[in-house]
Amino acid sequence: MMKKYDIIEINDLNLFYGDTQALKDISVNIKSNSVTALIGPSGCGKSSFLKSLNRMNDLVPIAKTTGEVMLDDKDIFEQGYDIVALRKRVGMVFQKPNPFPFSIYDNVAYGPRVHGVKNKKRLDEIVEKSLKQAALWDEVSDRLKDSAMGLSGGQQQRLCIARVLAVEPGVILMDEPTSALDPIATLKVEDLIHELKKEFTIVIVTHNMQQAARISDETAFFLMGEIIEFEKTSDLFENPKDKRTEDYITGRFG
Repeated sequence: MMKKYDIIEINDLNLFYGDTQALKDISVNIKSNSVTALIGPSGCGKSSFLKSLNRMNDLVPIAKTTGEVMLDDKDIFEQGYDIVALRKRVGMVFQKPNPFPFSIYDNVAYGPRVHGVKNKKRLDEIVEKSLKQAALWDEVSDRLKDSAMGLSGGQQQRLCIARVLAVEPGVILMDEPTSALDPIATLKVEDLIHELKKEFTIVIVTHNMQQAARISDETAFFLMGEIIEFEKTSDLFENPKDKRTEDYITGRFG
């Protein structure tokens, strides 16, 4: 049963790519206004799980899903579920910054325009608010008409976060959002995540154990398509219940 502070409830989620099972009987609840980190070795199902939460796996022709993902008390896999509305509600930030080859302004305004916002004053407000939320406004406010491709890698990633924020999601999925960034840019994105969880629910895949420990409230340890342990982050790192979790976080494998 979904409690009022849970935003996503996952029950018996299985994912297959053809004959290969990528996720096995995943059942967890994601709390609202929290950061949930997904850790585990490469190929263990973290990104597949993340992409299940906004049905990005639908784009893989051989993918098949069973089980349910309840968002706002509705199963996102139900026939007739509005996928456009889902991806507005559950936004995605990818590993490599992927700004559109437009101006900074048009990158952020893109989503609202797609969803029917035409009024210039309203678009201006959305662009400014989203860039401020992404801690980028002060750096770009005087060059909104410049190409987004001229920004640094860290700025591009914060722009991609602003682009997600512009359509007012409830949940933000992040797939290793700092793996292509230098330490200073990484710190800025981590600070930003800390601020954003006041308003949004964040699920982040990270290979960086220290990052998971720094920024998340809860952590799920994935291994071979299963969640081995899902605990409050401090408990999982300081007192893992499963030997496999302990072996992974102490660097014995992975």
